[in-house]
Formats: sequence, C-alpha cells, structure tokens
Amino acid sequence: MAALPGEEPRQIRVLLVEDHAVVREGTAELINRQADMTVVGEAGDGHEAVDLAGRLAPDVILMDVALPGLDGISATRKIKQNSPTIAVLALSAHDEDQYVFALLEAGAAGYLLKTVRGHELVEGVRAVFRGEAALHPAVAKKVLGHFAHTPQKSELPGRVEENLSERELEVLRLAGKGLSNKEIADRLVLSPRTVQAHFANIFSKLQVGSRTEAVLQGLRRHWITIEDIDAGE
Repeated sequence: MAALPGEEPRQIRVLLVEDHAVVREGTAELINRQADMTVVGEAGDGHEAVDLAGRLAPDVILMDVALPGLDGISATRKIKQNSPTIAVLALSAHDEDQYVFALLEAGAAGYLLKTVRGHELVEGVRAVFRGEAALHPAVAKKVLGHFAHTPQKSELPGRVEENLSERELEVLRLAGKGLSNKEIADRLVLSPRTVQAHFANIFSKLQVGSRTEAVLQGLRRHWITIEDIDAGE
C-alpha cells in the first residue's frame, strides 16, 4: 500500500506477466518512463510469475489471463495465497464474464482490458498500489452485480472471523460507490490519513490486499448491497 501522509514516497515495484515478448517490452518501457514506477521483473508464463512473485516481492503484478503452463487465474490464486498483500492487476484481451469473475475470485485487485490507453494503465497501477479499485468501466457494474448474488464461501480452516466496526462499514460502503480516499474523507468529515488507516484495518480483518477484494467480500457477506452502491449521492 502507498505511504501514509508524512512518509517518504517510494517507487512502485512492478512485475510484468505476459507471454508475448513484444507486448511485455512495450509495457515495460511505458512503466519505466514513470518517475514513480520501476519494472523489477518479467515473466512469460504462470509458473515463472509465481516464482518471481515470491523472490522479488513486487508491489503490483500486471497479469495476463491467457498464459502457457499455468494460466493467469491459477497463478493469481497461488500468488495471493503466498503473498496476500501483493496487488494483482489483470490486463487482458478478454472481457467475458468467466475470465473477469474468476480473476477477481482468485484475488485480483483490478481488471483492465488491453484496449486501455497508456495513461489509463499507469493510473490503474497507481490505484491498486494505493489499495483502490481499478476496474474497466465495461466490467465494473456486472462484477458488482455478480458478487452481490454469490453466496459466501466457507471460511478457511483456522481463520479467525472479525466483524467490521460501524465506521469501517461506512468506509467500505462508500468504497463500493467508487469514491476515492479524499471523497470518503470529505463525506465522513475525516482526514484522508484516518480513511487510509480504516482501510488498513479492513484489509487486515478480511485478510485481503486491495479495496476490490474488500468490497467483494462485503457484498458476499451482505454487509454491502447493490442498493447501497446504487443509492443516490
């Protein structure tokens, strides 16, 4: 997650996972041109992605879906099991429901289509690094609708359930509307630093690494409803 106010900012460490070398090279050039980002590794298949994620501990992984050996969905699942704080941002040519839902089920923080422009991609990397959502507009609404009607899965053995406080639920519901940290702070008359601290607590309690994962968990547990998200501003 991004540094709290007052802390020294640092570069976002990005791992690229893409089996087409020319696409990977172009994406790496785009990322490395940003003053606040650096590519720390590149993988051409899912198995290599899992290995490099464990060894390099990147902040953000740009993950393709269709990969040789181990697909992007399975690779994301393994990475999130081993390193839940790593943010995985899917970058895919596929907008079919089964790919989108499966990547987010596996723990991806966001899902962008390869039709996005370069500036949209780098802003997506920054967003998931901050713990915010990065969903392509074409998929965001149907994702929320799908997960709102998906029963909660059984908890993992040994996992301790912790309910969120009323304030944390307020923050999570506003996140479900797509509000930024500053907008949530303004709405609740809090400081952005306090909102970020609430998100840190939410992520810890739900054992997730991103706002997208937290909102989807809230939908599954019926802490958030589609009515909450659609309610007028």
